[in-house]
Amino acid sequence: MKTIFETFATNEGGRAGHVVSDNGAIDLDIRMPNAKGEQEAGTTNPEQLFAAAYASCYAGAVQAVAGQQGHKDLGDFSVKSTVSLNKDEDGFFIEVILDTYLPTLSKEQGEEVVNLAHEMCPYSKATRDNITVHLNLLMDE
Repeated sequence: MKTIFETFATNEGGRAGHVVSDNGAIDLDIRMPNAKGEQEAGTTNPEQLFAAAYASCYAGAVQAVAGQQGHKDLGDFSVKSTVSLNKDEDGFFIEVILDTYLPTLSKEQGEEVVNLAHEMCPYSKATRDNITVHLNLLMDE
């Protein structure tokens, strides 16, 4: 195994605390949303941070797979990661929806890229068989 790079972030105070990354790019107060699901202005929560990280990592995998498939122009493609914090009789768990928009690809090409990207993405590998991840390909009508 070869380490490409390493980074870290430190949290103090848990879900009512503060998180800072090693380079200071992330320097945020952590708060849980209120009962209406609203996030206090200027704060974030672990699920938002995970959603941002997963969307970014998966989008990189989409680009890599598309390039391997010969699709050089993805246009204004995007990945939206929706992370849900859920609770059942066994406790808390998360679930993810990855909505991928690939405007320059056909449905068949897009489905292949989305599925292969899910196989390649380090976040998908890390969560495989641990959480439910739904893959959606968004198409223009």
